[in-house]
Amino acid sequence: MNATTNPTNACTVPSVSIATARTGASSKANVLGMRAMQERAYAKRGEQYLLIKSPPASGKSRALMFIALDKLNNQGLQQAIIVVPERSIGGSFADEPLSQYGFYWDWQVAPQWNLCNAPGVDEPRAAKSKVDAVRKFLASPDQTLVCTHATFRFAVEEMGIEAFDNRLIAIDEFHHVSSNPDNKLGSQLGAFIARDKVHLVAMTGSYFRGDSEAVLAPADEARFETITYTYYEQLNGYSWLKSLDIGYFFYTGRYVDAVAKVLDPALKTIVHIPNVNSRESLQDKEREVNEIMQALGEWKGIDPATGFHQIQTLGGNMLKVADLVDDSDPARRSRVLAALKDPAQKNNRDHVDVIIALGMAKEGFDWIWCEHALTIGYRSSLTEIVQIIGRATRDAEGKERARFTNLIAEPAAEQTAVAEAVNDMLKAISASLLMEQVLAPRYEFTPKNNGPKEGFDYGPDGYQPGRTNVGVNEGTGQYHVEINGLATPETPEATRICKEDLNEVVTSFLQDKTVLERGLFDQENTLPEELTQLHMGKIVRERYPELNEADQEAIRQHAIAAMNITQQAKLALAQADANGGGTEQGSTALLDGVRKFVNVRDLDIDLIDRINPFDAAYAVLAKAMDEQSLRQVQASIAAKKVSIPEDEARELAKRALLFKNERGRLPDIHSADAWEKRMAEGVAALARYRAQAKAAQERGESGNG
Repeated sequence: MNATTNPTNACTVPSVSIATARTGASSKANVLGMRAMQERAYAKRGEQYLLIKSPPASGKSRALMFIALDKLNNQGLQQAIIVVPERSIGGSFADEPLSQYGFYWDWQVAPQWNLCNAPGVDEPRAAKSKVDAVRKFLASPDQTLVCTHATFRFAVEEMGIEAFDNRLIAIDEFHHVSSNPDNKLGSQLGAFIARDKVHLVAMTGSYFRGDSEAVLAPADEARFETITYTYYEQLNGYSWLKSLDIGYFFYTGRYVDAVAKVLDPALKTIVHIPNVNSRESLQDKEREVNEIMQALGEWKGIDPATGFHQIQTLGGNMLKVADLVDDSDPARRSRVLAALKDPAQKNNRDHVDVIIALGMAKEGFDWIWCEHALTIGYRSSLTEIVQIIGRATRDAEGKERARFTNLIAEPAAEQTAVAEAVNDMLKAISASLLMEQVLAPRYEFTPKNNGPKEGFDYGPDGYQPGRTNVGVNEGTGQYHVEINGLATPETPEATRICKEDLNEVVTSFLQDKTVLERGLFDQENTLPEELTQLHMGKIVRERYPELNEADQEAIRQHAIAAMNITQQAKLALAQADANGGGTEQGSTALLDGVRKFVNVRDLDIDLIDRINPFDAAYAVLAKAMDEQSLRQVQASIAAKKVSIPEDEARELAKRALLFKNERGRLPDIHSADAWEKRMAEGVAALARYRAQAKAAQERGESGNG
């Protein structure tokens, strides 16, 4: 975790930076024309239920083509239906001559069966013609159809799930699905899984939602075979991109003035302006776009062929700016969209320079030359942040650096809506911390002295029995870290979660406002164990209620270890750089940091639980914000402090019982050890809650008598 400071803007929030090794592995194709992620997914093509978790630009669309064609030609499935969240993404599933690159078949979708290109909107009354098209497709001999989530929902509602038997249903951008009963697509998928007559392929670049709802019910999720390809593997395996920087910047005043400070005309940029109802908006989207263009240079007219604005910079260069915000002229807007989608211009770096958007150009939008994603105001979810960052992380010839910048309105003492400003800031920091986790390699934790794992490099001295060992597998980007006292998961499902789903657990942790508030701004009164044991424990129990306590504790330990080791490794690297002992860039940098961290301490779970996972973020934040703003934020958090809630008291009492089993005595409320004292306070608080409940019950019985 480090801070990125723009020379014209002193206000910064923690930023994430990753240097890549540029191995080229993620872009090299095998004899069938498959890149690394696609080959990994294709190896599981025989599974009935597949979940592909892979970042933007890793080739999920083509991976699905390979899998679908095998299911149609070798596995006896009748048809394949590809379901995308919005019409613009349907272009990702256009015809592809896969046989030219070594595959057995070509991917083809007849024009009448790509319903994303059909006229009409996706709402119930207007969607009837598209539902009729789905019905005709199901009765036809053709094999592939592409439609939106909305069209598919309406078709299933009208025809029932039985109509889709013996077919492949592929859901792109799967995080739109939710296990909440109110989510229709989620309920329909649950019914498909219960009937068990279709094959399902789910694909997403971020298997978590901004509203903290689970994507799938645990029982349904357990049916899926998961293929995970991490951001670390993706970026490290690029041929051109050297680094990715993710920065959050506070501003005061009008956001359009701050944009002028961070918008570099020399970079290919997508600017996402805030929603008109958001706090950052100036309530006039057309004026906001005009002021952003004025910041770029002098307006010279509109290209009649593309609809792009022509802006001359102070240096004399002519910029081509695509305005996706102005919807007053539908014909020009259609012309701009068509120009951006023009396949003949896909590899033309000079086709467009800046895209200004509101709700468009996010997930599924493919512009490989984008170097800078500049977003104003915190977006609706961490998922959206990951998707927007993905717009800038395409690998393209000559493109060596990519960046994401999020402008956030700085909380100020005179603001009446300080609470809202604090909330936005907390969300921004949580997104930064999440990306720190997402960009890190995959960890595999084991108890100490379990022995070396095949394929892992343990450094120049090799694996050392009796010591805490850390190894790396350069091929897979996995790190093996030994931890003393680590709980081992007992069941296959818990083992899978520890290997595949730690990011989702960490996301739930970071989306908890109480966790962020206390971890960042109430550190004097918040013990690290409250965050690492109580709050993370509660999140794991709520997320995986079907698992036993031992498995829940193992998952908790693995998730906290992943968070803390990533943070401490970054701190170790930063300290080494500050002391003049710079570290090697690329794929080994984080490993060096982990080893420095481990060499300083004998890594064990007790140690990890006693480190606040937000220490690094707070240290950078304190440097980034002026004292007045920071005090205002802390005052806002302090005003919301409450006594120990009953559920927290109950969890503290459980920890106190474990303490008693280990030490032969209950925690002492007068102990000098802060955590022991806190556990004792929890026991006392729980006793009060129980006494109050008993008194209330007795009063009720007396009244009834």
